[in-house]
Parts: sequence; structure tokens; C-alpha cells
Amino acid sequence: MLTRREMLAAGAAASFLPTLAIGQGAYPNQPLRIIVGYAAGGGVDLVARLLQDPLKNALGGVQPVIVENRTGAAAMLASNAVAKAAPDGHTLLAAASGEVAINQHLYGAKMTYDPAKELVPIALVGIVPCVVVVASTTPVNNPKELIAYARANPGKLSFSSSGVGNPQQLAGELMNSMAGINVLHVPYRGSAPAVTDVATGAVTMSFSSLAAALPLIEAGKLRAVAVTSKDKMPQLPNVEPLQDGDPKLKGYELLNWFGIFGTAGTPQPVVDRLNGIINDALKDKANADKLIPQGIVPRPMNAAEFKTFVADETEKFGAVVKAANIKLEN
Repeated sequence: MLTRREMLAAGAAASFLPTLAIGQGAYPNQPLRIIVGYAAGGGVDLVARLLQDPLKNALGGVQPVIVENRTGAAAMLASNAVAKAAPDGHTLLAAASGEVAINQHLYGAKMTYDPAKELVPIALVGIVPCVVVVASTTPVNNPKELIAYARANPGKLSFSSSGVGNPQQLAGELMNSMAGINVLHVPYRGSAPAVTDVATGAVTMSFSSLAAALPLIEAGKLRAVAVTSKDKMPQLPNVEPLQDGDPKLKGYELLNWFGIFGTAGTPQPVVDRLNGIINDALKDKANADKLIPQGIVPRPMNAAEFKTFVADETEKFGAVVKAANIKLEN
């Protein structure tokens, strides 16, 4: 028979399971909000909604998890809202690389928050490599032929992206820098026109998300010739990494990525708990199967690893922006 002390200890342990004790309260003790800086239906929004049920269920099933789309200012309105929120883990940010690792190199003092000081990395959901596509009539089939084609046509080729200063442009600029080639960047307002103009021949190639390019690839109008990750993408098992195109490109990698952030100062036990829940959700095949068609490759990390990853990526993006002299007014 249990003693009174043992019964109290058992009760305390049971009460810890659905909630996490923080100070005098418990976490969560109010609804969780995941703020998204993009419109509903996009990749970041998909990630946020995919995590709603796993978070709610793992945190006790009592508090709702609400996704709030707060668009504007290149997703920086949403990021600023989380940066200025109470650091209690109830307000989260679903973000891409731009608003936490790139924009500070483009906007500088114009930004209203400091990602490194006011946001805490919680979990990396996945990487989103760019796919390099050309028109099906272009005599290029793989990374080696792509670089050879660029060298044979100096100053004559162009690449499109969905805008200035985004990971797609940076991927192309890093290729130029490392390979010693000169492919002109042509920015578009959105991914759809950027890849459509490759199919029509208006631009030579595009650095694109798989989600944007896949319909035209499947229709036979575009050909995927490289990916910007160091490894092949599971979605395109026959397409080689761009780094295989030339010895000068050894180590080449430039990615977009999606992750979850909180407000700086959020208690570490909350950060670690959320990280564990998200990583467990990514191991669920049903969830992974929803990410794969969007060109997202799940890549779980613990919170410390993700913090280092974000710092390294921020430095890499900054170096590319500086080397390519990318200006927002361009």
C-alpha cells in the first residue's frame, strides 16, 4: 500500500505530463498563437497548421492552438509581433529564413526588431532547397552541363527568382561567385511568373521552390537540372546537387528553410518541450507526407543545434548579400 508521501509524489508526477510548470503557473495556461507572416495556403502557413494538433495534444489538449496570418513588410510585421510579445511561450512565430536571417542584411536599422536578440530559435521544421530549372529545349541536363553552358555563353544568360534578396536570388549569386561565372539576375514579383518565363524562353533558368516549378516540370515544359542542397532531394532523386557541377562549387549549399521561433527570454524548459513535440511530429510519416509535395525536407534538430544553425545561416546570407552588392532599390 502506498504511503501518503508516495501518493503525493505520484500525483505531482502525473500533473506534470500534460502541462509544464513554470514559476507559480503552468504551461500552457492560455491559448497558443502561431503567427505567420504569409498568406494562408503557402509553405510556412502549411507548417504552422500541420503543428496545431501535435502541439495541442502533447500539451494536454486543453488550450487551443491558433494560427494567425499577419502579412506585410516581407513577413516582418509577424516577426515583430512575436519579438515584442511576452516571453512565456504562448506566442510563436512560424518563419522562413528571410525574416530571421536575411532581412537584417538588407534593411539594417530600418528593421523594428533584432532577430538575434529578440527571437529564440525553437525548432527547425525543414529545409527548402531551390530547384534549378531550364526550358525543356535548353541543351542542359545536369549541373556540369549547366556550368559549362554558362561558361560558353558569358554575359548572355539570365536567371529568375521571386524577388530581390530572397534565398532564390542568393542561391544564384553564390553560384556565380563560387564558379566564376556571370548569369544575370532577373527579379520577378512571385514564383509563378519567374518559372513561366523560363518555359517561354524569356530567361535562361530559374532558382525556384519545387512547389512553384513542379507543375511545369510535370508538363514537360521545364527540366530540373540541379538542386541547391548538398544532397539530393527525396522529391527529385535523379537530380544532382549543384555542387557536383564543378570543382569550384565544392561545398556549395544555399537553402530556404522553415522553423518555429519564440520570444527571447522564453524559459528554456518551454523551448525544449516545444522542440521535442515538433521533432516528434516530424517523425510521423503522415506529417512528412504533407511536407514533401511542397519541396520541404524535414530536418529535426534540438534547440541548441537549431540556434547554431540559424547563426551560421545568418552569417552565410550576409556574406552573399555583401559580395553580390544586393540593394533593395535594385
